[in-house]
Amino acid sequence: AARIDRERRRASELQEVNNELRRSNEELEQFAYVVSHDLQEPLRQVISFSGLIKQKLRDKVDPSTEELLNFIVDGGMRMNDLISDLLVYSRVGRGDSPKVLIAIEEAVNLAILNLKTSIDEAEATIVCDQLPSLPVNVTQITQVFQNLIGNAIKFRSEKKPEIYIRAEQRDSFWLFSVRDNGIGFNNEDVRIIFNIFQRLHSTDKYKGSGIGLAICRRIIELHGGHVCAESSPGHGATFYFTLPVR
Repeated sequence: AARIDRERRRASELQEVNNELRRSNEELEQFAYVVSHDLQEPLRQVISFSGLIKQKLRDKVDPSTEELLNFIVDGGMRMNDLISDLLVYSRVGRGDSPKVLIAIEEAVNLAILNLKTSIDEAEATIVCDQLPSLPVNVTQITQVFQNLIGNAIKFRSEKKPEIYIRAEQRDSFWLFSVRDNGIGFNNEDVRIIFNIFQRLHSTDKYKGSGIGLAICRRIIELHGGHVCAESSPGHGATFYFTLPVR
């Protein structure tokens, strides 16, 4: 009887810890959403008014002053992009996240359609094997493929981008891979690239907020899967994620 009581107490304590973690996560998500949303309007004003000042004084300022105005506008636009990405991150997992059975190729095709301009400009080739049908949140899984394909184009080498999307079943889950021929990265950096705000390159060379891969990880984990990657400098990268069969 004493043993049963101890086990019940442990189970009750564990449930309380889980409930507290859930509440903390929900509060953090709400905080990120509210802060990001409230920051956007004043930031739009900074960008807009700085641009107006730049136009008004176009022929009346010295080059150093014009450069300072450019820094304000560019910095404001980068911050706006960061806030937009943070809003996307905070929204993942909010609400019911309905899942429907779809052919995953539909999500890939939607991602390709959303990235059409970038794909055409880079003359990228995307090869997609036959993919399974699984119960997923279509919008979120489309976002995963869009982020991974977009990264493959952004971090391309001097070669034209080649992206290969495959999937194979492993017992109770499907293993997806998105492989590219881009610049790659050091394999030891895999442990940080899926963390929020982690970047391997400066914003001067590659634009972005460092949230894209964190969004991918968050979406896949909400679907009951996992993400990882492997790469080496100059030899492209392969990103993997799993999705349960059911």
